[in-house]
Amino acid sequence: MASDRSARLLGGLLLTAGIAHFAAPKPFDAIVPRSLPGSPRTWTRLSGAAELAVGAAVLHPHSRRTGALAAAGLFAAVFPANVKMAYDWRHRPAPQRAAALARLPLQAPLIAWAVRVAWS
Repeated sequence: MASDRSARLLGGLLLTAGIAHFAAPKPFDAIVPRSLPGSPRTWTRLSGAAELAVGAAVLHPHSRRTGALAAAGLFAAVFPANVKMAYDWRHRPAPQRAAALARLPLQAPLIAWAVRVAWS
């Protein structure tokens, strides 16, 4: 079934991102907005744990709807970090600037994907 495949892909994406937050935290620390209280590493760990929990929820059929809606919220919540990354990378080489800028509009289809999974 296509909706199961889509949910598995979404859950896998979230789990992979969550693992990356713990396996290689420095790039994530660097994009934590300075306005957040506490250390960037704490926010990196919290967001990684959230991605792991949400990814697991999406993968389980009984919690899929709630997990997918949480994923949509999570994708919206990380948008300020993507804005910070785009700003911080404004003087980097063109390919890096382009990658950072591409992350901004990418949030909309990620949110839409999560909502589709929630209601499929």
